[in-house]
Amino acid sequence: MRTKKGIITSAKMTGTVTVTVNRHAVHPKYRKRYRISKKYLVDTKDFKDLHEGDEVLIGECKPISKNKYFKVIEVIKQAARVSELSEEEGLNTAMNRLGREELKEVEEAKEAEEAKEAKSSKKKEEDSPDKE
Repeated sequence: MRTKKGIITSAKMTGTVTVTVNRHAVHPKYRKRYRISKKYLVDTKDFKDLHEGDEVLIGECKPISKNKYFKVIEVIKQAARVSELSEEEGLNTAMNRLGREELKEVEEAKEAEEAKEAKSSKKKEEDSPDKE
């Protein structure tokens, strides 16, 4: 059974991922090594938690469909997972250079200032005589 090592480049299909396998070849005349990459459609029957960037070992199997004739044997290295919440927090931190707690403090301070302004504007309206 042939096995190849590659990196998942697309995990948008159900039960299938696209794996890019790189290999090196030598030019016949110039003797320079260059990289050749090929994409394979791979079955993910036993593996549920596969994402882009994961390094996997794939093995040849009987044809599952027209273009799918490899399956995932092993996950060698998982790419870093980032949840949506921590990604948003990272964006806020990068944009404002503030953490989650600091952002809450700033928002609370703004709300307190707005409340003070509203109270002071009401007092001014009550104190001033009507010019009618």
